[in-house]
Amino acid sequence: MGGRVAPSGEQWTIAAAGHEAVVVEVGGGLRQYTADGVAVIDGYAEDQMCPGSAGHVLAPWPNRIRDGRYSFGGTAYQLPLTEPDRHNAIHGLVQWARWRATESASADALTVECDVPPQPGYPWALALRTTWRIGPDGLQAAHTATNLDATPCPFGFSVHPYVVLADVAVSDLKLRVPGRNRLLLDGRLLPIGAARVHGSEFDFTDARRIGTLELDNTFGDLIREADGGSRVTLSTEDGRGVEVWADQAFGWWQVYTGDTLPGERHRRSVAVEPMTCPPDTFRSGRDLVVLEPGETWQGAWGIRPVREG
Repeated sequence: MGGRVAPSGEQWTIAAAGHEAVVVEVGGGLRQYTADGVAVIDGYAEDQMCPGSAGHVLAPWPNRIRDGRYSFGGTAYQLPLTEPDRHNAIHGLVQWARWRATESASADALTVECDVPPQPGYPWALALRTTWRIGPDGLQAAHTATNLDATPCPFGFSVHPYVVLADVAVSDLKLRVPGRNRLLLDGRLLPIGAARVHGSEFDFTDARRIGTLELDNTFGDLIREADGGSRVTLSTEDGRGVEVWADQAFGWWQVYTGDTLPGERHRRSVAVEPMTCPPDTFRSGRDLVVLEPGETWQGAWGIRPVREG
């Protein structure tokens, strides 16, 4: 018999200019990323099953769908309730799928692919593809999703990295989020409205300390960069920082301070998730991507250490 297989499957390492990342087969996501030996994300060990969706790719929808029920093209669908305590379908269909590496891998880049077959609740075939690339400017990921079916399909996308800054508690981090509003949520963490953040405790349009605030919030109406993208920054009083950027394909940010995570991961790092759409978009239709047969969606994001001030 062979040796024990890691819960996250095969491990692929890319490295350049002092930056190193580990991408995994199960979920096709990011298990580890360091710069000059210092952790940039709060990952997990090779012998662990991925905790808290850390580094996962979330497709064909991010976040939650109320009761797992939605209608599209005049037909009603029921998804598995993967968050049973809240009676929601959460984070898509590929978190535990096995991705495969293409033959074009190099020392500093890797492409992985995953086929999503038609299934109850989501009867469309998708081809997902991610190219991870690392270098002096940090780690970046370019994603595509192609509708292989004969009819249009609904689609949304996100990723779920947890940002960490060595030896600094979440409460002491400064956070900047370029969102002018936030969604108001019910007890199942589903949107019931929206509010402007200006002047409130949720206004992080200018960097400020998180303090005791517990965040699991969706921010929208983004302040965009000249290229149409946006970025979230976490930093320390001494000027160390980590920036997560996303291109114009992403119109929302989810920020989660890990307060509901158990054990040692409780409030240890901050999930910073670029999303194409808000929670429950399969029901609301807000910023829903509709892929026509043969059509490909694409988007890119990245993460890198920065020096503030």
